[in-house]
Amino acid sequence: MSTPAPSDAALRSDNARMVGKLLVVAALMFAFGYALVPIYRSICNALGINVLSLSERAVPGNSADKRNTQVDLTRTISVEFDANARGVWDFKPAQRRLDVHPGEVATVMYEFTNTQSRTMAAQAIPSYAPKQASPHFNKLECFCFNEYTLKPGETKRWPVVFVIDSKLPKDVTTITLSYTFFEVGGKVPPAPQAAVLPAKEPRT
Repeated sequence: MSTPAPSDAALRSDNARMVGKLLVVAALMFAFGYALVPIYRSICNALGINVLSLSERAVPGNSADKRNTQVDLTRTISVEFDANARGVWDFKPAQRRLDVHPGEVATVMYEFTNTQSRTMAAQAIPSYAPKQASPHFNKLECFCFNEYTLKPGETKRWPVVFVIDSKLPKDVTTITLSYTFFEVGGKVPPAPQAAVLPAKEPRT
């Protein structure tokens, strides 16, 4: 005796139930995948594992610098800025002092004006006081990395982006960053000379 074939209504009902089950499973899988990130972060934070991605880490110029969790708020370092120029030109920082925390990204501007009547090429060399602060003063951006050519009367402003390592000795509370700006010899184009035209022969 053969089993009667299911009716169309029964097939449609079974299909609808199957589709509903599949939709529920897909929704649960999506919710589980979405919840994996906070669950993973919570587990790693509890275990003390750093889960910061490259995009979340502090990068010079990004707003994430302000959220740097490595900043030591228990210490304050006074950074003093000094400028020396070998020559008759103006070279100065926009501010003479800045208080920062170790691990905090900070920026100071320096201004240079070529007061000479000729084009010049120059470069700055930094120095630090005290000397033991030098390996802990990290410059992320600095005009001292390059040489510059300035025209007569030209003024430029350059940033110094830096961060002080939290491993700076505890007894160091003040750091002086000094720059000496000097002319780079042999790289300034010579002054233009007047052309000497050959004398014209008199007409006969």
